[in-house]
Amino acid sequence: MKQRLIRYKTKPDMGDKNAGLISAVFAELKAAHPEGVRYLTLRLEDDTFIHFVETTTDDGASGLTNLAAFQAFQSGVRERCAEPPLVRGATIVGNYRMLGDP
Repeated sequence: MKQRLIRYKTKPDMGDKNAGLISAVFAELKAAHPEGVRYLTLRLEDDTFIHFVETTTDDGASGLTNLAAFQAFQSGVRERCAEPPLVRGATIVGNYRMLGDP
């Protein structure tokens, strides 16, 4: 299992567009039900976005990157950002009813 945390801040005029693209990813995830992926996104009030991705394969491969909506989200993400994406491995230290059963 691999867990990653991705953090970035969008430009002031790009927060809503970014959130819309992310919403499309979640709609496609709900329709496609890909196995081996858990995904959470938060938007802070300053348009910082935090994505938490958990995949069940050691190499981090998942059905997420194959989704058309995810590819649309990825396209131009750096141009929407005031602070570029920072990807880090993450470990859950505690979880109380937020992420489901560990």
